[in-house]
Amino acid sequence: MWHWLAFIALAVAGSALAQPAPYSGPLFDAHLHYNDEACVHQASAACPYPLADVLARLQRNGVRAVLANSRPNDGTKALAAATEAAQKAGVTVVPFVRLYRNRADYEGWPTDASIVDMVNTELAAGTAAGPYQGLGEFHLYQSPAANGPTARRLLRLAEERDLVVLAHVDDAAIDLLMAHTPSQGKKLRLIWAHTGIGGTPVARVEALLARYPGLMGELSYRPGLTCEGGQLCPEWRALMLKYPGRFLIGSDTWVNGRWEQYDALMQGYRVWLGGLPTDVASAIAWGNGARLFGLPARP
Repeated sequence: MWHWLAFIALAVAGSALAQPAPYSGPLFDAHLHYNDEACVHQASAACPYPLADVLARLQRNGVRAVLANSRPNDGTKALAAATEAAQKAGVTVVPFVRLYRNRADYEGWPTDASIVDMVNTELAAGTAAGPYQGLGEFHLYQSPAANGPTARRLLRLAEERDLVVLAHVDDAAIDLLMAHTPSQGKKLRLIWAHTGIGGTPVARVEALLARYPGLMGELSYRPGLTCEGGQLCPEWRALMLKYPGRFLIGSDTWVNGRWEQYDALMQGYRVWLGGLPTDVASAIAWGNGARLFGLPARP
């Protein structure tokens, strides 16, 4: 009997040793929203996630920078204005202009000329943390909407002003959007939210990464990303090893439930990052976002 107990103990110990240690370095959350339902930016019952709470969540999870975009842009500006509190939490805010003033704009923006005016007004004003560094997140629920006049104008604007784009679109829309830029997508820096909608095949993701040097994949909500033990599925691991400089992580706090899950989301990333070579894990967790926005390689 003791032989069996010893065998079981060794098996359990071996299993623990086989599971790599979670990544312990800094994180860059490249897809964060601070929408009105999370907080109306005042101390009241209508503010379930005040700034102090949000910054505490980031700090305890080792998130050292966030790409902030909110509906409306007030949430991003509130984060950017919390300079002293953010510095104490060790968090850098990278502000983006979101194209949405309200939920109706989610579908109507590609043909709405007033969105261009709003974007230009926001860009001219900037934030307390400095200039906006990108446009988005925006959605295209049907890829042909990428050909709308406002979509065309904003993609040209982004490349001309060296703004990064955060787009929630399918793979067909990636080609359409890139075609609207002066360089035909050779210079535009575009973060592909979720690296596709509904599970774009990995082979198609790889082909688009090869075609567009400024395309980067953000990995929240990505079906098929992880397998047993929360580690990367083999085809995703292979793709990240081939393109270690092209992926980012994000929380996508689009509803309040995602704020409740924030700790678990970041812990999940740390699990599979720990299974990658150290340099690749560091790039995806922090380095790629830092390079994209000119932040220190080591925060």
